[in-house]
Amino acid sequence: MFKGLALLFALIGTSCAQDNLGLANGYLNFTTSNFEFSLVKDAQILASLRPAGDSFDFLPSDLLKVRARNAQYHWGDVTFRYRQEGSSAWTSADSSTSRKVVTANGATGDVLASSSLTNTLPTGPLEITREWLKVSEDLALQFTVKNAGNKTVEIGSLGFPAEFNSIFTNRLATDMQKLCSLSDPYVGLDAGYIRVNPLRGTGKSLVVTPLSGSPLEGYRNLAETSYSETYYGSQTFEGFYEWQVLTKAYADNEWKGLEPWNPPTSKTLKAGEEAKFGVRFSIAEEVRDIDNAVAKTGTPVAVGVPGFIIPRDLPAQLLLKSESAVSSITTSPDGAFEVASAGDKQYTLTASPSAWGRVRVTIKYEDGKTQTVHYFITKPTTDVLADLGSFLTTEAYFNDTSDPFKRAPSVMTYDYEKHAIVEQDMRAWVAGLSDEGGTGAYVAALVKQALQPDAEEVSKLEDFVGSVIWGGVQSSDYAVKKAIFYYDRAAMPNYPYDPSINWGTWMSWSKESAGYIDRAYNYVHVAAAYWSLYRVARAYPSIVTKDWEWYLEHAQGTIIRMTKSDIWYNDVGLMGETVFAEILADLKREGLTSEANAVEAAMKVRAELWHSQEIPYGSEMAWDSTGQEGVYYWTKYFGFTDSVTKTINSVLGFMPAIAHWGWNGNARRYWDFVYAAKLGRIERQIHHYGSGLNSQVLLAAFRDDPSDSYLLRVGYGGSTGPLSNINQDGFPSAAFHSWPNTLKWDGITGDYGPGFLGMALGSGTYVADDENFGLVAYGGILSKGDDGSVVVEPRDAVRKRVFVGPLKLLVNIDAGTIEKFSYTEGGAVSFTVGQQEGAPRTDNVVVWVESTGAQSWAATGLTESRGGWQVPLSGQSASFTLQVS
Repeated sequence: MFKGLALLFALIGTSCAQDNLGLANGYLNFTTSNFEFSLVKDAQILASLRPAGDSFDFLPSDLLKVRARNAQYHWGDVTFRYRQEGSSAWTSADSSTSRKVVTANGATGDVLASSSLTNTLPTGPLEITREWLKVSEDLALQFTVKNAGNKTVEIGSLGFPAEFNSIFTNRLATDMQKLCSLSDPYVGLDAGYIRVNPLRGTGKSLVVTPLSGSPLEGYRNLAETSYSETYYGSQTFEGFYEWQVLTKAYADNEWKGLEPWNPPTSKTLKAGEEAKFGVRFSIAEEVRDIDNAVAKTGTPVAVGVPGFIIPRDLPAQLLLKSESAVSSITTSPDGAFEVASAGDKQYTLTASPSAWGRVRVTIKYEDGKTQTVHYFITKPTTDVLADLGSFLTTEAYFNDTSDPFKRAPSVMTYDYEKHAIVEQDMRAWVAGLSDEGGTGAYVAALVKQALQPDAEEVSKLEDFVGSVIWGGVQSSDYAVKKAIFYYDRAAMPNYPYDPSINWGTWMSWSKESAGYIDRAYNYVHVAAAYWSLYRVARAYPSIVTKDWEWYLEHAQGTIIRMTKSDIWYNDVGLMGETVFAEILADLKREGLTSEANAVEAAMKVRAELWHSQEIPYGSEMAWDSTGQEGVYYWTKYFGFTDSVTKTINSVLGFMPAIAHWGWNGNARRYWDFVYAAKLGRIERQIHHYGSGLNSQVLLAAFRDDPSDSYLLRVGYGGSTGPLSNINQDGFPSAAFHSWPNTLKWDGITGDYGPGFLGMALGSGTYVADDENFGLVAYGGILSKGDDGSVVVEPRDAVRKRVFVGPLKLLVNIDAGTIEKFSYTEGGAVSFTVGQQEGAPRTDNVVVWVESTGAQSWAATGLTESRGGWQVPLSGQSASFTLQVS
């Protein structure tokens, strides 16, 4: 027994709202070399789980008193569905539904506690015994399921509810940081696991791995009643999930017609037969140690470069770490990848020319284990961007000049399922060209031009920015409205508001409410629009009607207006505000010193505030993963090193590395479907905008420390997330629905744009000396020249940014594309730049060089221009060389 938990549970006592667990009757407390943990004596569910010698609890033990009701889930509960021979219907059972005191069995040796669950389960042919075990100083949970009937039983579902302390309700930010953790699954069968990180991103992590042949076949969201103490299924409490060993009963019913992550299976038990299922809890010393902790349990591990979202023209590398040899590798759909051996348990995966979408790679091992690795194949990135630009400036282009809200011409929210622009929505901003949910389409369309301009698209977007944003969304003093669509019959008596829409919520703003200019987040979208067209006008002046000065002036004015005292939330980090840094850099390059100084001074005030705060990641939500981007950039810019480190750790706490395209680099987001999607609910979102935005933090941190390849692994996964949202027609979805009864992209563009902006500002081709693969290129094809040089051909979406990790060299260009670069250790770096296919021609390319190491670099034979060097590009391509100066 240990004093900390004894005191905690003494304080809980009998004060719980409803004690169906039997808290009043005490606890069983245990220690191993790795853990300190407690079980509720009557229910024998897990009440607390801490690393040995650590006060941090992975479970919400401090809230156990309000989570002791029936139908509230805990580790140690079990749910299942079965049917007896001769029956087609599934019968459901759940140990949490109607709790009774379990029957304790004898416990000796490595069996720490054992009980029969007969009392707390409905009558049926299955008898279940639960054991808490010590396995190599780890904790394990094991169920023995016996068919005590006289007929064969098919078990169609078996799951273990997974409870962690992700409850933010009624907690201060400091308490969340101190107490809470976030979990994510790798739905990889026998290689599957759950990873749990403290919210602060530092300290020991937890991994839950399979025991007794219990693959992580599915990961089901659990329904609980919401009570006021915690508000289950809300912005402050996402809810819990379940490790599913068997899923056929759900695939036959709730998931019918869908493609689950893994093929559904069931288990048959003859009369008198039994089977064992369970999971093991282990400690990882820190977030970067999770793979090692998983491998130590005998669970296979998969690592991929450049991740698991793969353009067709970029081969992927896959490394498997396992105790057993590989016996076979297959793909579903068949032939989606050509798999070739590249060394010991290392493989090269080359996508089929026609492959697109989700691909499951199944690895079978000689010891009988099966692992699945989940990929998403896209078109080549240049094609993806071309599709996006075309779709948004045609299908999503609203040109009804009779619109009384004066939204034409504009790129508006689009409903792909209806194949129509969203002209009305009860959330005024979604149809009103503001907030994230109404700007997602236009931000993506404009930022795409900064990467890959198209003259016809630029022409339409100039009309939109010049007549709808300026003078419509934004007034002459640079103030930005919350929306230009509203529900107000007094102000708009003849407008045909759709009677099927519920106009009675707070989200259906009146004209007055929509006209408020106080939301700082909205200013980022407008600034990004101006900056994108500034970059186009600077590099391709022949395809624009306004001078670049106009766009840069309006971008700067928007930033400054955002900082005024009548604007809310300008004291927190804003989604996409790294674009402010790009605007500041361009102001300096253009010699606009006073304008640059004004932006810099305003940002310093914010950075100083954040540096003074213990938890500087606030937002309009109780907890958020959006403030980190701005906090990171500006505290770093002004030299607040402690805040920089703290912010990197914060991002690592909610952004995982997992061998699954959906979760790899996927920043924690779970409430924005309510505010900016078609299917609105609290749900773990796959590649919502947090992925692209937070990837900037980790990629920038990697550029400062190229020895930390984990930062690149997670950051690059996040930066490629926005590519997976874009379908084959070019429609960009707000995010993917992860619940297994849905598993599809949301139907509207929603708030997609900020994630695309994050990708544009941070992604590129990154060369790294990777701890698993050696020298590799994330986002490019790397080869060795005859002279020993390293040669790289970029295949990323930006094609204007490369970082050579071994040289600590970052190179950006403003126009054209980087076609190839090469270098030798300690020598020069040579680049070939070219005209971008399908884009207008440019006469010059400006190259900006930044060293994150001690060396300084210079371009030989080039003219200095705008803080960099100018490369003439009169033909199709040109070359230049950088050398240490």
